[in-house]
Amino acid sequence: MPMTINKLLKSQGAAVASVVLILIAIWYLGAIVLNAPFQRDQNERTQQTQTSSAFIEATLNQKRPVLPAPHQVLVEIWNTTVEKRITSKRSLVYHGGITLSSTMLGFVLGTLLGITLAAAIIHVESLERSLMPWIITSQTIPILAIAPMVIVVLNAVGISGLIPKAMISTYLSFFPVTVGVVKGLRSADPMQLDLMRTYSASTFQTFWKLRWPSSIPFLFTSMKVAIAASLVGAIVGELPTGAVAGLGARLLAGSYYGQTVQIWSALLSAAFLAAMLVTIVGIADKAVRRRMGIAR
Repeated sequence: MPMTINKLLKSQGAAVASVVLILIAIWYLGAIVLNAPFQRDQNERTQQTQTSSAFIEATLNQKRPVLPAPHQVLVEIWNTTVEKRITSKRSLVYHGGITLSSTMLGFVLGTLLGITLAAAIIHVESLERSLMPWIITSQTIPILAIAPMVIVVLNAVGISGLIPKAMISTYLSFFPVTVGVVKGLRSADPMQLDLMRTYSASTFQTFWKLRWPSSIPFLFTSMKVAIAASLVGAIVGELPTGAVAGLGARLLAGSYYGQTVQIWSALLSAAFLAAMLVTIVGIADKAVRRRMGIAR
């Protein structure tokens, strides 16, 4: 059995490594193709002739490329994380921490709201017909249209800073939790529900001792989606405000000054942060399942 697991892990690791290498190769190829026209124009203006290898090297090391090469992005990430103090406003760790704070607040609020709505929908039949369609409809409105309105309205009543961004994160994160927990609460075994009625269990006892444990696997699966959506909401919330801090602010500053390397470093940092948050939720999921004795 251990040998089988080791072989499986090795095969999965090799598959992941192969995909990553293919993506990096495609990225380099895309950088060469997209940056070539500017380099060609520059050579014509300076009447410079380059060999193929020198031309390719030049396309991969432009100061303001259309598509920065992977090594340029990695150098920028290194310079703005390791080479900068955490408290520096040029540090990606500093900006990531600001985005993370609104992400986590929005995620917690969205999760609580989603669980509350799901419990209400399960116990009040009319709510499913009246409330669920509106919950689904709310997600068809583009977040880029809602974010400015949320920020303007909250600023008008004197609320600014962390709360508006957290509200946008809440808006994106409550939906997957609501849908997942509704599905989970309904996944309880009908025979066990009948048994609870036979024992004259109250609605609360049935919910807490049967429906809620049955919904835990669905809850954590939904939370993985919700926490990634919450991060997207926090970043989007930083864009219309002209924020000076946060990953959204880094993206905005990069777009203002044509710093594509800065934009891509912020994007990769956001992707890494999302992966880290989803991994933490996954670890919590396994710990809770182990505690409850639920087989994976």
